[in-house]
Amino acid sequence: MKVAVVGATGLVGGEILKVLAERDFPVTELLLVASERSVGKQMEFKGKQIKVIGMQVAIAAAPQIAIFSAGGSTSTEWAPKFAEAGIVVVDNSSAWRMDPTKKLVVPEINAKELTKEDKIIANPNCSTIQMVVALNKLHEELQAKRIVVSTYQSVTGTGVKAVEQLMNERAGKEGEKAYPYPIDLNVLPHIDVFQDNGYTKEEMKMILETRKIMGDDSIRVTATAVRIPVMGGHSESVNVEFEKDFTLDEVYRILHETEGVKVVDDVKNLQYPMPKDAHGKDEVLVGRIRLDETQPRTLNMWIVADNLRKGAATNAVQIAEYLVKQGLV
Repeated sequence: MKVAVVGATGLVGGEILKVLAERDFPVTELLLVASERSVGKQMEFKGKQIKVIGMQVAIAAAPQIAIFSAGGSTSTEWAPKFAEAGIVVVDNSSAWRMDPTKKLVVPEINAKELTKEDKIIANPNCSTIQMVVALNKLHEELQAKRIVVSTYQSVTGTGVKAVEQLMNERAGKEGEKAYPYPIDLNVLPHIDVFQDNGYTKEEMKMILETRKIMGDDSIRVTATAVRIPVMGGHSESVNVEFEKDFTLDEVYRILHETEGVKVVDDVKNLQYPMPKDAHGKDEVLVGRIRLDETQPRTLNMWIVADNLRKGAATNAVQIAEYLVKQGLV
């Protein structure tokens, strides 16, 4: 199995390499692909040094799978070229997510929709992934009607420059800025660009992607996405109204049965999910599970996951694993 990682030198690219190694993905040859300025750079994978190559060289090498994490404009330009060469692309950018001809996949939920005809497969937004993993089985049993989500998102979601800005501010050093305002000791209710309706692009991603992944356009979703000065992962406060009545015992049962979810909810002993506990892990942590006492059939929950892992790299690798297991590549 020849695999290309496009955007290998970035934060998510590095995490993809880590996840491929940890999960012992059947790589016989790994191609590390990046922009021209990184070509020739050496990177390590499983103790071996591998030289970074450019796009055309990667296409000519004919890998079976290419995992992209190089930004929307790069994916828009290059993913079709890889696909035309018969290479299956798993794309981590927003370029193809809402394209009606492309599948938007969280393996625990809808990998079974994939076929040999799917040459470009979209990896969802990080904050969407962790929410739908926690909610999908609840939705199947209780029918979600409306979701209100507020996110508390790590600076790692923006990339290396944002991490450097935070650490420079902590150290009292000047440096390049990823945000228009300080992030240390601050909170920015602004992720991605503002749209005409007053929502940010990140908020609209969560709204539209949730419906597409869960296969139900009737679910009403509203979101507020916020950047906070943490490193370990993204957190979400989620309020969800269901069609059917339920008890908290039923909710706990469903969540315990949900693949990819770990319930961390023991408030008597101050046990609840935090980004530092999610860091480096693939599970979606769920806690602070309680009834909304202002209206019936409504639940509050707190959802935390490592945005570079399940929110990006791990989900992409899981898609690739499914493709291999099902003989789709």
